[in-house]
Amino acid sequence: MPVNLTANSISAINAGDVNSKPLVQVLDIKLIGSTQERYRLLLSDSVSSQHAMLATQLNDRVKSAGVRKGSVVQLIDYICSTVQNRKIIVILNMETIITDCEIIGNPKVFSESDSATQKSASGGAHGYPPSANSNNIGVQNLVPTNFSNGEPASFQNSGSNFQSYPPTVQPPYQPRPNYKNHGTIMRNEAPARIIPIAALNPYQGRWAIKARVTAKGDLRRYNNAKGDGKVFSFDLLDSDGGEIRVTCFNAVVDRFYESIEAGKVYVISKGSLKPAQKNFNHLKNEWEIFLEATSSVDLCTDEDASIPKQHFSFRPIGEIENAENNSILDVIGVVVAVNPSVPILRKNGMETQRRILNLKDQSGRSVELTLWGDFCNREGQQLQEMVESGLSPVLAVKAGKVSDFTGKSIGTISATQLFVNPDFPEARNLRVWFDHGGKDTASHSISREIMPGGSKNEIRKTITQIKDEGLGRSDKPDWITIKATISFVKTDTFCYTACPLMIGDRQCNKKVTKSGNSRWLCDRCNQEFEECDYRYLLQVQVQDHTGLTWVMAFQEAAEEILGCSAKELYMMKYEIEDELKFLEIIRNCLFTEFLLKLKIKEEIYGDEQKVKITVVKAGKVNYSEESRFLFDMISKFRSTGRWKETSSWRF
Repeated sequence: MPVNLTANSISAINAGDVNSKPLVQVLDIKLIGSTQERYRLLLSDSVSSQHAMLATQLNDRVKSAGVRKGSVVQLIDYICSTVQNRKIIVILNMETIITDCEIIGNPKVFSESDSATQKSASGGAHGYPPSANSNNIGVQNLVPTNFSNGEPASFQNSGSNFQSYPPTVQPPYQPRPNYKNHGTIMRNEAPARIIPIAALNPYQGRWAIKARVTAKGDLRRYNNAKGDGKVFSFDLLDSDGGEIRVTCFNAVVDRFYESIEAGKVYVISKGSLKPAQKNFNHLKNEWEIFLEATSSVDLCTDEDASIPKQHFSFRPIGEIENAENNSILDVIGVVVAVNPSVPILRKNGMETQRRILNLKDQSGRSVELTLWGDFCNREGQQLQEMVESGLSPVLAVKAGKVSDFTGKSIGTISATQLFVNPDFPEARNLRVWFDHGGKDTASHSISREIMPGGSKNEIRKTITQIKDEGLGRSDKPDWITIKATISFVKTDTFCYTACPLMIGDRQCNKKVTKSGNSRWLCDRCNQEFEECDYRYLLQVQVQDHTGLTWVMAFQEAAEEILGCSAKELYMMKYEIEDELKFLEIIRNCLFTEFLLKLKIKEEIYGDEQKVKITVVKAGKVNYSEESRFLFDMISKFRSTGRWKETSSWRF
């Protein structure tokens, strides 16, 4: 069937017409870019051809073969930008009209001189050809087209003999005009056209976006080789669901920090786009906007209901168990427990607040949520009062950070937002589930494995499996539980003298040395004490039916193994010198079966890498509970058909 491409649409687009929706043909498609996939197209209106860039959100059209060489497409949304002194069409949206079609016409590469010639010949503003040539528009010269370096070559109608284009005439050199004393040069001050966030790309010149601020970060100060500085960021969401982060530095911070308010809608233009720093930016956008001195941020006085208040991508708690450490995600659950807020000393010496909550959902799992800083006194205090009054509020967490310390847990960061009893479908469904039986449904914590009663959540291994499976040699530690017997305890250095000073609710615990007669000095706290504390540093050899290994047990775990405090054992050996009592305590733990929860991680000692095995928790085997655990494992293996595979494996 005949196909009529929009006459001289390439010329019109280059002249600034981006409001029509022309029909053009795709002559060529090339994949460019090394860091990200971008497609360059060669478009034709049957007379002229022009290069175009495809917005990344349209890449699937090419990958799925919805757009290919010869396709006739309708440009829905597009702009014309100048890149390195060449004009290029940026396609933001388009529709495929005909997937496969022979080449229409005999197009040549568009140039500005062609546009001027067409305008002169037609006398029209858009360069339409005179009516005498109208018969040339439509299905013309349906012959193949060859490409060399992305540019088309023309063929005669026979398809066999081809002729090249006439050489381009180089215009004579003209010196740059001198505008001195000629007055002010007028600039195009027309407002930029608002486009979706998803359509932003570095190839655009003038652009504007209309979006809601969903999160505003704190003002942070930094110091590097270039000197002191300050920075803050905020996140945007538009009516199409596109998200992007905006960052301001130094003088730009002074312009916009006070005027940006979370929840408000702004029109933003004249910023620069740079690749997003994924280490700090969790949004699903490959770009980030950096505002400059010439940037514009205008508050919209009318409330735009088409832009949502927030965008969530909730993950069930059961899926968080397999999430990568340090990944950022959204989660929603019912708050079933809230711990008091406690002061914590950070590594930099600054004190902050910490509060731990417990969330559960329909996945049959629960997770710990750690609130830091101001979250403890704002939402944390509100949640504590609600739980203490018998309520179980629904809490939505936007941008929580996953941690794999003692299982999986979620923590707040500067970009985190908390929503108590929010009004959206996920929260309403969770409330209905909880009030109609979910409250009494048992859930297993993915944050801390319970021993020995919580055996269903344990990862049981044998000692030989630690070496055979290479546990601890990946980037993050491995957490397992073994059932083993204590076969040997090193008694020469089983504890150390520690600083007793309390910093908030946490003890310093750094090693102290004697100063003077009977006082103890802590180099970290720079203080002396009459008495010191004693903390275990116990090396223990453990064995099971597959082999033996050495493990390190610190304070709480060592107390569970030996049954007495480090101070008591120290006094027996060095102060009271009751050697018999000392040896009796050591002998009592030997050849006793324990369930040991281990943390296994490879560390560097000097120039050598060694796998360090630390006892996180220890408990004597309760044989009735252990029997129930074994029966449960047998039933599980039978039901999954793995009984024959594992019948030779024993605890």
